[in-house]
Amino acid sequence: MTLTLHNFFRSSTSTRLRAALNLKGLDYDYVPYVLRRGDTRKPEYLAMNPAGLVPTLERPDGTYLTQSLAIIEWLEETHPEPALLPSDPDGRARVRALALMIACEVHPLNNLRVLGYLADRFGADEAAQKEWFTHWVETTFDALEKMLSSDPRTGAFCHGDAPGLADLCLYAQVWNNRRFDIGTSAWPTIGRIFERLDAIPAFSDAAPPNQLDAT
Repeated sequence: MTLTLHNFFRSSTSTRLRAALNLKGLDYDYVPYVLRRGDTRKPEYLAMNPAGLVPTLERPDGTYLTQSLAIIEWLEETHPEPALLPSDPDGRARVRALALMIACEVHPLNNLRVLGYLADRFGADEAAQKEWFTHWVETTFDALEKMLSSDPRTGAFCHGDAPGLADLCLYAQVWNNRRFDIGTSAWPTIGRIFERLDAIPAFSDAAPPNQLDAT
């Protein structure tokens, strides 16, 4: 089965999906888009994804899947090995909660559309955008660090000793933070997990600088 990934190298949602595809051992064709150029607002892209967002996963039958976490859940159901979610209900709830802290509380407030609106509507310059971005990262990462560092279920990775859904989101967000010079020194557990993930080819191959459209 050949899949086609429509994505942008710097997009954290694209990064988390690339890593998931790599972990599942699935080959895919890589189609790049430039968000600031408006590539995803063109009619041909909107026909695939009316929201005009990345990523979009095109299946061999010509149908499309959107929203990175929904796609990852689809991958988990159709290609269950290696598992990205624990087998027990409590574990799955914890992993989903950690993932959603990033996917729902950091990313939506700090994505390109929001930063662009802040600039266009309220005149936020680069310094103001960095302050906004940093505030929302710190708000969630402070809580995430406490949840990870205080829970014995945290192992080499967010949950146990195998990377999963929460790690996909964490890895992508840490890369995204680097755009605004936000490191991990304030969050040692997050930093430790990130370094372990970055040593895994499935993750490092998905990192923004390693994509064919990286600039």
